[in-house]
Amino acid sequence: MILVFISDHKFIRDRNGIVYSTGQITKEYLSRYIPHFSKIIVVGREFELTEQNKNKCIEPVNLFSDQIILKLVTCGKSKREVLNSYRKLIELSKKEIINCDFMICKMPSICGNFAIQYAKKYNKPYLIELVGCPWDALWNHSLKGKIMAPFMYYATKKIIKNAKYVIYVTNEFLQKRYPTKGKSVNCSNVSLKKFDDNILKARLEKINSIKEDDKIIIGTIAAVNVKYKGQQYVIEALGRLKKQGITRYEYQLVGGGDQTYLKSIAEKFDVVDQVKFLGTIPHDEVFNWLDTIDIYVQPSRQEGLPRALIEAMSRGLPAFGAKTGGIPELLEPEYIFSNTKKNIDEICNILQSFTKEKMIVQAKRNYEEAKKYDKQLIEKRRRQFLMEFKLSFEKILNYRF
Repeated sequence: MILVFISDHKFIRDRNGIVYSTGQITKEYLSRYIPHFSKIIVVGREFELTEQNKNKCIEPVNLFSDQIILKLVTCGKSKREVLNSYRKLIELSKKEIINCDFMICKMPSICGNFAIQYAKKYNKPYLIELVGCPWDALWNHSLKGKIMAPFMYYATKKIIKNAKYVIYVTNEFLQKRYPTKGKSVNCSNVSLKKFDDNILKARLEKINSIKEDDKIIIGTIAAVNVKYKGQQYVIEALGRLKKQGITRYEYQLVGGGDQTYLKSIAEKFDVVDQVKFLGTIPHDEVFNWLDTIDIYVQPSRQEGLPRALIEAMSRGLPAFGAKTGGIPELLEPEYIFSNTKKNIDEICNILQSFTKEKMIVQAKRNYEEAKKYDKQLIEKRRRQFLMEFKLSFEKILNYRF
């Protein structure tokens, strides 16, 4: 059985032919399909390795399994080359869909909108993984994004409504905004491998050791050159607190990208000495960093279900975040701030509300909440759904699984 996996995902190829993932589609991500299909063809875009994008390389994905075949369209730097790559990607998707047995499409995706049409035209069973909201992603991106947002929103809404099988990464948010008449399951792309109660014990000891005048370190993991990640709102909040004589907070930002914009915001609000840019940290070292901070914040204006927030919660970190995507599913209402002009005041109030007693309560609560994202529980649910998807088309394809 041949599965074609379609997305707009960006891969990076080095001079030795090694292809690196730049996001969610990693070895672990693709491995979940290996037990179910004899061959998995991954359609996507590839970029040449450069000094500018090398920090986006997560791990090689074309060397770990003979079952995985990457078929990628080369994408250049100019706008014309990018647009042309989408045309080629759609053409490639059509070819692979004709020759496959099943299709899985990761959405939202421009290419995916066309891929679904081809799957229907050629009577190919398909499943959709909805990992984010196109409205939020585009509306908070740019002026061009605001123009495209309504079209992508309604196109995605229609596609999901008529799909027979949908995997949502959220528990409620995407299901409400993009409901389906077909069968669905919630399976987060975030799955944690192990929990150790000693982590919570260490966190509680750290909180109990905080003195009244101690520095409180806030942290965020996100690209620092993408405005919809929202770090600027936290920086502005620090500036507002400083005007009130409150300077005990330090904001540490982990993530790659051009720091110019956020540094200018820190200068504007006179908090340069309170904002620290740590750059990219290898994922296996992220947990060590999380253990050094006191509060985690996810201020994004576009999210599916944020991995970084769940990982922070798994370390017993008190946390707060924006009313975006699946963030409110993870945190209690009093630790959610709006995406309105009131958000700066709300961030200030939330930070000031974190007494030692409340931090202890939230540390325990968040640690227990993160356990819902245990890898074994999520993957069991995903395997059952994939088997149901395959078996439902057994007679059509005349296969015996």
